[in-house]
Amino acid sequence: MGSVTTEQIMKVGLEIAGWSKMPADSAVHVRGRNIGKVLMAIDVGVAELMMAKSLGCDAVVAHHPIGVASVNFYKVFDRHVEYMTEHGVPRKIAIDAVNKLKERVETRNHADIYSDVVGAAEILGMPLVNIHQPCDEYMRKTIFEQIQSGKTELVSDIVNSISGIAEFRNAETKVQVRFGSEKNKAGRWALVVAAGTNGGYNIAKAYFEHGVNTVIYLHVDYSDLVKMREEKLQGNLIVMGHLAGDSIGMNALGDRLEQAGVETVRLGFLKSSF
Repeated sequence: MGSVTTEQIMKVGLEIAGWSKMPADSAVHVRGRNIGKVLMAIDVGVAELMMAKSLGCDAVVAHHPIGVASVNFYKVFDRHVEYMTEHGVPRKIAIDAVNKLKERVETRNHADIYSDVVGAAEILGMPLVNIHQPCDEYMRKTIFEQIQSGKTELVSDIVNSISGIAEFRNAETKVQVRFGSEKNKAGRWALVVAAGTNGGYNIAKAYFEHGVNTVIYLHVDYSDLVKMREEKLQGNLIVMGHLAGDSIGMNALGDRLEQAGVETVRLGFLKSSF
C-alpha cells in the first residue's frame, strides 16, 4: 500500500481539474504524511473526524469548505463573471450580479464559528484537507461533455443527457426543471457550476436577459425561484442535484488516490457505476 502526504492529496485534487494553483475555497488544514487510508466525505464535522479515527484512517478529505476556506469561500465566485461574459452578458452587469452574491455569502460566513472542526482535527492529530472547486471543475467537464454528446434541441434533451451519468441515475433526487418547462426549446444553454455556489436569482436573470435560454445549476434556493416566478422571467432553469454532482468529483479524486495506493473510505457518495 502506498502512502502520501496531505500536500500530495491536494496536488491530486488539482490535477483532476487540470489546475496548478489551489483556489481560496480549498486548503490543507492539518498537515500529515505517511497517509495510507483516508475517510472522504462531502461535509466533515467532528463526528466524521471521530469516525475516521475509529476506522484507523490516517487523514480526512472533505469536499465543502471548512475553516479558513469557508471564510474565503466567496473569493472563488468571480468565476461566474468569466462564464457570464463568455455567454454574452456585459461585464458590468455580470460583475454587479456576482458582487451581490459575494456580499450575501461573505456576510453569512463572517458569522460562522469556523475554527471548531479544524481545532478538533488538531486535537485528535487527524490530518485534514478540503478540496472544493477542483473537484467541482472535474464534475463540470464531465457534465459538459455529456450534454454536448447528446441532443440539445429541447430542455428535456439536456435533462436526459445529464440523467445518463451514473451518479445522477443513482440519486434519489432526479434532475428537474425548476423554472420553465421540459417541453421548451433549450436554445442557448449555460452550464453554471464550479464557481463556488449556484448563481441564484440575479445571475440567472442576467443570463436570461442576454440571450441564454436555459441555465443549468447544481442547486437553487427556493427564495430565488419565487423571485423568478414573481418577475415572470423568460427562460428555463435545470437543477441537477447537489449530492450527485459533488459525488462525481469526489469519486474521481478517490479513484486517483486509490491508483496511488491509498485506501479510501467514501462516506455517502453516490456510485459512479450502474
